[in-house]
Amino acid sequence: MPAHSAPRRDPLPLAGRTALVTGASRRAGIGHAVARRLAAYGASVYTHHHLPHDSAQPWGSDPEGPDALADAVRECAVPGATVAHGPGDLTAPGAPSRLVGEAAEALGGNGLDILVANHALSGNDGPLDSVDAGMLDAHWAVNTRSVILLVQAFARLPRPGEAPPGHVVVMTSGQDVRGGMPEEICYSLAKGALASSVRTLATALAPRITVNAVNPGPVDTGYLQGEAHAAVAALFPDGRWATPDDPARLVSWLTTDEAAWITGEVINSENGFAR
Repeated sequence: MPAHSAPRRDPLPLAGRTALVTGASRRAGIGHAVARRLAAYGASVYTHHHLPHDSAQPWGSDPEGPDALADAVRECAVPGATVAHGPGDLTAPGAPSRLVGEAAEALGGNGLDILVANHALSGNDGPLDSVDAGMLDAHWAVNTRSVILLVQAFARLPRPGEAPPGHVVVMTSGQDVRGGMPEEICYSLAKGALASSVRTLATALAPRITVNAVNPGPVDTGYLQGEAHAAVAALFPDGRWATPDDPARLVSWLTTDEAAWITGEVINSENGFAR
């Protein structure tokens, strides 16, 4: 923005942009909330899902299914924007590149402007003494390697010289904050490696693409109930968990031109959560 221009806020800051959001398979999840925010800001959105992972979790797959969730994103979209979705098992080395290509094609075939890597492998984990090489490899493959390969594929898409910067946001889990996650060694170490990659990736892709990470803190996505749920809520200053839309607002803002000066950062969005 020229120095003499009056500041203003665009009501549709992502109008005409295209976005891929991974791990958007549950209405109660962060990925779905991010997809709805991006659509409300004007973007065309492709949501990724891997239902076998959800089915293996205690909370299970979303009963509505991917088509209904895509419709819920479509409800937020502006006229002329596209909302599409598709599956993908990102454990395979070639899967991230295929997913990026499929998303770009579904949204018009002219590349992508935004990548939000929200997917993650949960479970099959434990304290240091109980884990093995297979567990470590499984978490590395999904929570770190697949994200880096997604960023690589995203960066390889053509970006016209006059186009605004592309934006990547990845998700961490507070593993670098006081105390870490000693009961989830595989998940914690893989997410820690992902957080450490952000500055290197941001430097490698500047000035074409910004790369940031968000640690959303505890978000009420349905994975805790009862006394455990109440105990976590009590650790927030206002006594409530984050809702999925709380981190979604930050993630979505980081994909707008207002955040073009922010890259290589891991941002904690925890509302004063006490560890």
